[in-house]
Amino acid sequence: MTRVLVVDDQPLVRQAVRDILIDGGIEVVGEAANGREAVAAVHATTPDVVVMDIRMPELDGIAATAQIMSAPLATTTRVLILTTFEEDDYVVAALRAGASGFIGKGAEPDDIVSAVRVIHRGEALLSSAATRSLIERSVLPQHPRADAWLREPLRRLTEREREVLLLVAGGSSNQDIAEGLVISPHTAKTHVNRIMSKFHARDRAQLVIQAYESGLVIPSSRADQRG
Repeated sequence: MTRVLVVDDQPLVRQAVRDILIDGGIEVVGEAANGREAVAAVHATTPDVVVMDIRMPELDGIAATAQIMSAPLATTTRVLILTTFEEDDYVVAALRAGASGFIGKGAEPDDIVSAVRVIHRGEALLSSAATRSLIERSVLPQHPRADAWLREPLRRLTEREREVLLLVAGGSSNQDIAEGLVISPHTAKTHVNRIMSKFHARDRAQLVIQAYESGLVIPSSRADQRG
């Protein structure tokens, strides 16, 4: 059973999310009202997923996510950001800090349960157009002066891996990639895993961020301006 820690500074929100998850067959191992409590609770309970609010007192969700993901327990714990969708810059910062995706506070109960399970499986919530639009609006490509840690893995990608990374950045699933490149889903998954290894990325969320920041992908609005 998926084990979850719910983090939000509003008691009513915590209770609502807790009830939704329990009704969906997910175990809630604890709650936290701020980032400091969240970090401590992760060490105490080792949850599979942390459902994390962004704006909180003492330590916000971005800083808490960074601390959680930099700890040894990060090999098993993943973070799902709970947002109002009015916090674009904050959400992208949280993804950079190691979060695996985000979902809105107004989402349907079944969608919240599904999101937690997707994150627990090691996937990322990046398939929606809203997510791609968010990253396009908020991530400024650094190409051609991207940091060396981004340039080096980009140089080590094969042509096929570049194709796959572009598709991942566009929100394609492994099945989509397989159909688009006429390869098997297993081969598509292998390519994605190799790319993640080269970029030292935990999941697709990190790959998408790095694809934009390395300059491999240019946001469509900026590409239009350049054209």
